[in-house]
Amino acid sequence: MNNSKLHEPGETLRALVAQGLDQLPLPGQGQTLARWRALAAVAAKNLSLVKLFEGHTDALAILAELGAQAPAEARTWAVWGAEPPGNRVQAIAVRAGDGLASGSPMLLNGTKAWCSGAHSVDHALVTAWLSDTKRCLVAVHLLQAGVQVCNEGWQAVGMADSASVDVQLYQARGILVGEPGAYLRRPGFHHGGAGIAACWYGASARIAGQLLLACRKHAEPHALAHLGAVDVAMSATAALLRATAAHIDAQPDQPWAREVNRTRLAAEAAAQQVLQHVPRALGPGPFCKDRSLALLLADLPIFIRQSHAERDLAALGHDIAQQENNAPWRL
Repeated sequence: MNNSKLHEPGETLRALVAQGLDQLPLPGQGQTLARWRALAAVAAKNLSLVKLFEGHTDALAILAELGAQAPAEARTWAVWGAEPPGNRVQAIAVRAGDGLASGSPMLLNGTKAWCSGAHSVDHALVTAWLSDTKRCLVAVHLLQAGVQVCNEGWQAVGMADSASVDVQLYQARGILVGEPGAYLRRPGFHHGGAGIAACWYGASARIAGQLLLACRKHAEPHALAHLGAVDVAMSATAALLRATAAHIDAQPDQPWAREVNRTRLAAEAAAQQVLQHVPRALGPGPFCKDRSLALLLADLPIFIRQSHAERDLAALGHDIAQQENNAPWRL
């Protein structure tokens, strides 16, 4: 990591994979917290890199959970599941009538949006639709004539190095991963969402660490107040990450959707607190003289928008309201 070029996350991802550093513990097998700590450590270095790294390691976890065999030639992966209006990819079974099972050959047509790492990885797990109601997951080798990676689709300065562009698919060949619908039904769909929260947390901790160092050198009262506010937010989020990891390891067949949603919202709120307090306490100096820190400050506000904001809050509120327990916050 120390010799990696911060502005080349794709090259760094390939180096990490070549060294076997992508072989993280799978969620729900007793070391979920160790997995999230690894993601947080990469996020603390560079958020565009962890966007690619998390996608690659998530793909490996999905393949394992759905019992799918990775192609021998696959080296680096992405997971492309975003489906904004007008960007639905259609899937067609190559051998109609044989039934659809994991491993069935498929053809994909359409434009996939928000494809992080499209210029950097060689394989992707792509969500597609067999009909208006049947969603599936297809493994696609990106180095084929039916796949065109565009240079359009991302204009933001933040997370620019993740290169989240559009990918056009025309009769692109792929292999069905799991049965149709299995991608969303599996518990790991939710478990992976908490892994994203660990990424947000890792970047927030790195930025907050600059404030901690400054306060240790010079205990200025206002900076100390900012540090106290940051500590409350970060400590609460760390506790939720640990608790959620323990839940997943104890019962990996459960999605723990409410706990994951709560943890993601806490990590987002902590990031917002860090972004509010640390620059006010430190001023522009540290962010103008440390490129990696400046990148984190630019990238984190964009990355946390992967949260669904008030929709996630409403979903959490609905879950709490539906509980039969009338004292959900009892110690």
